[in-house]
Amino acid sequence: MLAILRPTGNRARMKDAYSLILAAIDNGTYRPGDRLVESELAERFGVSRTPVREALQRLETQSMLKRDGRSLIIATLDHNQLAELYTVRAELEALAARLAANHATPEEIRVLASMVEEDRRILGDPQALSRSNRRFHHQIHLASHNRYLVQQLDLVHRSMALMARTTLAAKGRDAVSLDEHQEIVDAINARDAKRSEEALRKHISMAYETRLKEEAKRAVDIGLDE
Repeated sequence: MLAILRPTGNRARMKDAYSLILAAIDNGTYRPGDRLVESELAERFGVSRTPVREALQRLETQSMLKRDGRSLIIATLDHNQLAELYTVRAELEALAARLAANHATPEEIRVLASMVEEDRRILGDPQALSRSNRRFHHQIHLASHNRYLVQQLDLVHRSMALMARTTLAAKGRDAVSLDEHQEIVDAINARDAKRSEEALRKHISMAYETRLKEEAKRAVDIGLDE
């Protein structure tokens, strides 16, 4: 019997199937390669099949899902798509950091600093760090005070959900990543736009490099290096 993940009261009526499915992909309930079944989703989320069907169609047009015969499965990013995604992410996130250095309020900077300190307490828990990492980056997006940039970064981070594993699970990457976060916060706090931009671009570049190394290791482990 599927557990029903259902918001209560008015919230249940307001939240649409699209948002529910997207959130389930983002939090890892459904992962790349998983098959999504309309009837099962309707039961899980406590909604009728019609909005689920419409949500699946919408996600397919956004390339979050792909067809495998008559089934819809969560898309998996190939090597080229991964490179393209990280390129766009690096540029947009770097812009957000530069704008944050110019426009972030003292309160927003204090929040960023506190997030880094709090994350040090959960080193060794890659899934918890991954969730907190998303919140940290989103806070930088908001601190840019540019709504159009925030919208574009939301689209980029939606696609990031198609990567099944977090690089924060790689040996030593969690501590290094937090040091990089600290560098970004220090640069924003110093109101140094150029340093903020460079620090965030380097951070994304290191994450991408780690992902490539981890993917190469997995390929060797399962004998795909021939």
